[in-house]
Amino acid sequence: LILFIILFSLFWFSLPKPLFNNPLSTVLTDKDEVLLNAVIADDKQWRFPYNENVPDKFKSAIVQFEDRKFYYHPGFNPFSIGRALIQNIKEHKKVSGGSTISMQVIRLARKNQKRTVLEKLIEITLAIRLELSYSKKEILALYASNAPFGSNVVGIEAASWRYFGRSPDKLSWSEIAAIAVLPNSPSLIYPGKNHDKFKAKRNRLLKRLFEEKLIDYNTYLISLNEPLPGKPYALPQTAPHLLTRAIAEGHKGQLIKTTINEDLQVKINKIIENHQQLLKANDINNAAALVIEVRTGKVISYIGNTNDPNPDHNSYVDIINSPRSTGSILKPMLYAALLDNGQILPTMLIPDIPTQINGYAPENYNMTFDGAVPARRALARSLNVPAVKMLQNYGIEPFNYFLKKIGITTLKKPASHYGLTIILGGAEAKLWDLASVYAGMARTLENYTAYNNGYVRNEFHPPYYINDPERKQDIMNATSGQSQNSAVLSAASIWLTFEAMVEVSRPDNEFFWQQFASSARIAWKTGTSFGYRDGWAIGLNPQYVVAVWVGNADGEGRPELTGISTAAPILFDIFKLLRPQGWFTCPYSDMIKIPVCRYSGFKASSICEVVDTIWAPKTGIKTAVCPYHQVVHLDNTETWRVTSECEPVYNMKNKPWFVLPPVMEWYFKSKNPFYKVLPPYRKDCRNILAEIRSMDIIYPKEDSKLYVPVELNSEEGKIIFKVAHRNPKTTIFWHLDEKYIGCTNNFHQMALAPSPGIHVLTLVDQNGESLSRRFEI
Repeated sequence: LILFIILFSLFWFSLPKPLFNNPLSTVLTDKDEVLLNAVIADDKQWRFPYNENVPDKFKSAIVQFEDRKFYYHPGFNPFSIGRALIQNIKEHKKVSGGSTISMQVIRLARKNQKRTVLEKLIEITLAIRLELSYSKKEILALYASNAPFGSNVVGIEAASWRYFGRSPDKLSWSEIAAIAVLPNSPSLIYPGKNHDKFKAKRNRLLKRLFEEKLIDYNTYLISLNEPLPGKPYALPQTAPHLLTRAIAEGHKGQLIKTTINEDLQVKINKIIENHQQLLKANDINNAAALVIEVRTGKVISYIGNTNDPNPDHNSYVDIINSPRSTGSILKPMLYAALLDNGQILPTMLIPDIPTQINGYAPENYNMTFDGAVPARRALARSLNVPAVKMLQNYGIEPFNYFLKKIGITTLKKPASHYGLTIILGGAEAKLWDLASVYAGMARTLENYTAYNNGYVRNEFHPPYYINDPERKQDIMNATSGQSQNSAVLSAASIWLTFEAMVEVSRPDNEFFWQQFASSARIAWKTGTSFGYRDGWAIGLNPQYVVAVWVGNADGEGRPELTGISTAAPILFDIFKLLRPQGWFTCPYSDMIKIPVCRYSGFKASSICEVVDTIWAPKTGIKTAVCPYHQVVHLDNTETWRVTSECEPVYNMKNKPWFVLPPVMEWYFKSKNPFYKVLPPYRKDCRNILAEIRSMDIIYPKEDSKLYVPVELNSEEGKIIFKVAHRNPKTTIFWHLDEKYIGCTNNFHQMALAPSPGIHVLTLVDQNGESLSRRFEI
């Protein structure tokens, strides 16, 4: 009994675990298991991971060719072994092995040990043990995944793609037969050699399949005339950067079923390739695109870079997962946060004037100023100065915290390190994170309607690319049924942000964009980093988020490398493939109607002469009342301002007036014909101190540190000092350190070269109003 127990234990535990421990290729497939990419195993073999699904054609062919009694024997076939033994004795050499498929699986697992009688006995024993633990279907799958198919090809999956360029389930009977005979003689597959032997073996198998009525006569005849495989096919390279990412994230040697749509991936690759041909003319060599499904967060297309064979162009770099300067792409996030906090209304005027904050002087892309511009229009036009003003209002620390909260993972340094420049590209972000944030915003808005005006948890979750049922369930558990009263961003603030993004200005020479916009609404935003190094474009609708980057992976800037001219055309070409439909439902239940001044966009005060009503987030009620409407006192003709010192009160006309500060007014009135400048004071009232200032200094700002430039000829240059006055025809007298230096009329600017040190500029207009400004050279 003890001997039996010992022998049985040795037998039972004789099967190695795992049965196969070979290096495996990493294989990437799309959502329908179409091959996207694969990388060769560490031992330089094309050996795909184990696949339990073996095509029925291959099962029939391999059983007929290798082991016709496969489904009936216990692991070995004594008749086959006896027959092989007799044949070998007659021929005085080994001409047959008599091995079953189960025995061949064991031999493959044991690394093809030298064929001896002892080894054969071991194979028989382990084959019997194999049959006790594995089903016939599993044994066939083990054989199909590990059998040699010639050259460095192992397994039917690799063989099918290498020899026929498609998956095994799409092979014909002739192609299946050709593959099925290879494990028996893997050297047959050699271009230019062994053609007749290879064909004869294949045809014998086809004949047997016909005789066993597994194929009909017509199929048999057609199959005999099909060509044999020739030179191996290169495996698909549809998503190489996603494959590299998957390996880096711990999926090496695995069969990775992704969420990618192979058809869409191929088409977007073609779009990138076509645009790259044009971009190369400007030495722009790299581009990336990412498409995310809003509802689920799954990635349906991932193009990490161009497919450029030139190694100098760094096309191997996965831009989607690389931090790059953001340009203006964060502006909608700031706009939504300000709306959500009740700090702005969409119509509210934001200053757009020359600005200097602690030595930082932002400028608009077009190098001009509007004086003041509605917040939503500032976003649509991507104006830099208003964005900096809004960030200053929101706060650098809170905005840094907010960005981390919604999913920007690259902000590793304190908020003070980035400062106000963060809104113009002073920080880096990944295309992956940016697309994720915009998808989270869109998802919040969509779910608000789907959950009966409520919110769910974890709307701002990262995208995913692995088609894993557990991942889907995790997301469902994290969101489904978790109705809340609040969210990271309110539905109202997101909806108003998207509405502003729909109005993003398109170039006049891109007429096809207008045509596209007329049929489908897309909220989109572009960005360009400093030095023209990165061009961004991100667009969305209720179904998809599309994110595009264009530039050079090595960071080289190029003239005209802007988001609007390089990335946006790719974005809209991709949206044409997606055929977006519908638009977000306006979340009226999350909004209130607020009366606003038509001219200032602020919450209306009692003296605003024209009042409009707008929909705004409920927090909009906290915004400030209009500061730009004041009651002015006019004479009977309404052409002069007066005071009680020079005009009887009963003769005055008190009238509300939209009045901007002098510098804002100086720029604003030239672009807004409706703006009426305040009438001047009547001459007999000119010595009365006005409650409304008439002039301001555009440049420099208070306590600025200025540098006198050196010209190209090495001579000392000059600084242009600028002043704005409500009445340009007024004469202004200039004084530097109490010394008179000249006067100006109409155009109030003067070129000066003060000596190093602290100075005071004093201005006095012809009406006696004065203004001083301290600065340092």
